[in-house]
Amino acid sequence: MIKEVRFKGTNLQGKLVSGTFTVGSRKEVKDYVSKLTQRHQIRVISVEYKKDFNYKVKMPMGKAFTGRQSAYSKDEVAQALRRMGYNDFQIVPVLLDLKIKPSAQDVMMFIKLSTNMLKDKMSFGKILSMLAEEQPNRMMREALIQIENQLKQGVEGREVFMRFTDIFGRFPAFMLGLATRSGNMTEIFEATNKFIERDMEIRKNIKKTLISPMFAIVATIAATIYYVVDIFPATAELFIKYKMPLPPLTKGTLQASDWLGNYWYVLLLLFAIPAIIIWRWWSTPKGRVWKDKHMIQMPIIGTLIHKSSIEIFFRVFGTIYSGAGDNIETIKTAAEACRNAYMEKQVKSITIPLMLKEGEGFVPAMEASGVFTKTALTRLKTGSETGNILQAAQQIATYYEAETTYKMNAMVEYIQSIVGIFIAIAITFLTVVSAEIATVSPPTT
Repeated sequence: MIKEVRFKGTNLQGKLVSGTFTVGSRKEVKDYVSKLTQRHQIRVISVEYKKDFNYKVKMPMGKAFTGRQSAYSKDEVAQALRRMGYNDFQIVPVLLDLKIKPSAQDVMMFIKLSTNMLKDKMSFGKILSMLAEEQPNRMMREALIQIENQLKQGVEGREVFMRFTDIFGRFPAFMLGLATRSGNMTEIFEATNKFIERDMEIRKNIKKTLISPMFAIVATIAATIYYVVDIFPATAELFIKYKMPLPPLTKGTLQASDWLGNYWYVLLLLFAIPAIIIWRWWSTPKGRVWKDKHMIQMPIIGTLIHKSSIEIFFRVFGTIYSGAGDNIETIKTAAEACRNAYMEKQVKSITIPLMLKEGEGFVPAMEASGVFTKTALTRLKTGSETGNILQAAQQIATYYEAETTYKMNAMVEYIQSIVGIFIAIAITFLTVVSAEIATVSPPTT
């Protein structure tokens, strides 16, 4: 989250100087202050962070009202209230400041509304001001206000938006910054909105394909284990108490129940420890690369995920290529936006060095990375020969969007059928085990 910081210090002549700046972390504050000291020969005395304060003002007639204000100190809030004619008030700092990050829907709505207003020839500063007032998410609202202020101060648009990558995401922030210095602002906003919509759709499809069925299977297994360990023995052990002969399935289920009751923690550890290790490994840069590399090698679903990443790569590439002349920066940004760490690594470590150091052409360098399909490379070669790489990139994105959408929907139905069969087998097993108990009868003597 972007932090507003104020510094105070003295220059070489001993005069007091002060100023404000915005950074993304406390580490950046130290780096900025260090550069400031060296560049301007300033001895920094204090560094203050802007924070929120709650205040309560009592009116002469006994009524009171409350509010919230951002400031560098409690005294600043008090001075502001006194200037407004209030003297009886209480001010306390906000101790637990929970800020909820805006969702992709919030970002998409901001971009969509901005696009519509830009079509109506409204100034971007006015758009930021209006949308900030109507924005329900506080982090998003504060970000829009800071963006508007920094743009008014003459800060370059790309630099401003790239400070808010934690709000918008890296690629949307890059695109919005690019739009502020281009002549086709509306077109770039529309392309960015299309990217976010498609990215959300891909995430939704992957969730349908992988996550939802996984939860259904885990819930079914947990319910079956609970029945076998807790409910079933309460009935079946009555027959053991009276030494009645048990059918083989009932007997085997009771033995499994006893084992699970005695060694459940072993089973839990066998699953929990590897899961934690894998999760921690996947959270590291090398782990993410390994995970994404093997994920796209999975049968059926891996191919769809791979093609979805290729689609996003070329959609981003085509959008930025139409508004930026720096091809290397375009390729790098597209690789970072494709949602696959392995593809990003291959493009950055193979494709870009080949183009920069060895002067290799765009298509051969892309082919050397080993992460693009033959279909995509063939279309790129055709586009390169005809001098229209941009059109080729857009055609690849459109083709893979249609293919992955159709196949993903079919995959969802196929996986749902498999999950349904698995649940049916579990229910059948529980029904058969329960029904078998009814066949047990006490001895006649």
